[in-house]
Amino acid sequence: MKIRQTKFVGDNWKELSKEENFSAAKAQLVLAFGERKLLESNDPYPYLHQEYPAAEIIINSTSGEIYDDSVHDDSIIVTAVEFDKTIVKTTKIDIHDHTESFVAGETIARNLKGDDLAAILIISDGGKVNGSKLIEALNIATNHEIPISGGLAGDAGRFEKTLVGLNEQPTEGRIVGIGLYGKDLKIGHGTMGGWDVFGPEREVTESEYNVLYKIGDKAALDLYKEYLGKYAKELPGAALLFPLSMRVKPDSEPIVRTILTIDEENKSMTFAGELPKGAMVRFMKANFDHLVDASSTAAQSSIKNMKQSPELALLVSCVGRKLVLGQRTEEEVEAAREVFGKDTVMTGFYSYGEISPLHPSAQCELHNQTMTITTFSEN
Repeated sequence: MKIRQTKFVGDNWKELSKEENFSAAKAQLVLAFGERKLLESNDPYPYLHQEYPAAEIIINSTSGEIYDDSVHDDSIIVTAVEFDKTIVKTTKIDIHDHTESFVAGETIARNLKGDDLAAILIISDGGKVNGSKLIEALNIATNHEIPISGGLAGDAGRFEKTLVGLNEQPTEGRIVGIGLYGKDLKIGHGTMGGWDVFGPEREVTESEYNVLYKIGDKAALDLYKEYLGKYAKELPGAALLFPLSMRVKPDSEPIVRTILTIDEENKSMTFAGELPKGAMVRFMKANFDHLVDASSTAAQSSIKNMKQSPELALLVSCVGRKLVLGQRTEEEVEAAREVFGKDTVMTGFYSYGEISPLHPSAQCELHNQTMTITTFSEN
């Protein structure tokens, strides 16, 4: 595996790194992560196609771009990969609203099916998709046997629209599936939030997709305000500091859900992911040191079953973490770098939803407010 990374900022492309003997003409996969308005005003696809004529080129908008041990805004970070033994295939599907997400997942899995399928990467629209249903369908269609990871595109902190493209200018409503094939590819996964839980676990008694109306016998927003205390006056902004931990079933691992908006009239809260009726939820609060430490834990988990340092690490973290950590955001990327050492190429983006197993042996889930890491090496 040989990798080249470049960056577009201002009006120019700049080479960041290139491994020895890398051939742009032979690169099979290009991942371009960029700020949404920059992608709209400076469509990078023609340039990338000229540079990497044989590659599958995936472009998506972000809430921040990751390169090496740093976090960038208002840029496009491009990672081109020339695999030695791995085959790359791609598929795409467009959706108009979240109700089409399950079928989209089934279609992507069907299109990528193959005896030597080693992993699936998903880069999805972050505004129209029901990520939970998308991943549920992928898990079922692959019999929970294929590792799946990736993320939902972002739009800084604007939440206006997100863009995804496959071998074309990116657009809204698009989901891209990337199949990686071959027995020589080794994949690792790690996911960690680092949030502190508090208060009792309670049942979701009324909800619709990602809108939560009641927890137990109380209106969701009223109960939430009780627990926030003085921070309730700072809603909806303060909601990023207090996400929910959710277990869909009694034996499920807890996952995190970010609050996007609140509705004072209906006493409801809207989340960046599904909260089904009957799920158990618990309040969480930010601990800055724990958030940074979580990145280190995720990195360690992602290399747990690897015999060598990974050649490539894909980091997908949540826009909520970035907004909460503020000037400390780069610390979580630096924490991953310390685990991997200097030889692993790192790329990634801040997202509206993270796609990854909780640990290498678990099934894939949609996460919020987590750092998720996928590592790649070829034997």
